[in-house]
Amino acid sequence: MEEIGAGFRKELVSKLLHLHFKDDKTKVSGDALQLTAELLKIFVVEAAIRSVRQAQAEDLAQVDVEQLEKVLPQLLLDF
Repeated sequence: MEEIGAGFRKELVSKLLHLHFKDDKTKVSGDALQLTAELLKIFVVEAAIRSVRQAQAEDLAQVDVEQLEKVLPQLLLDF
């Protein structure tokens, strides 16, 4: 199986996209899948970085889901 981005398989990205298509006949090109995988990679890495920074600001040694929840609203607005 071909992997693109940060370990996102082409099939996974395709299935994620098709979950939200209203028409089952909608097709996605390979370039679009690769671009979407890259966007997902950037989003996930940025979420991790911001969560780490939030944990550091709170003087915590470990990142928990609470830090992700705190940074997620601004992250979504930035994307």
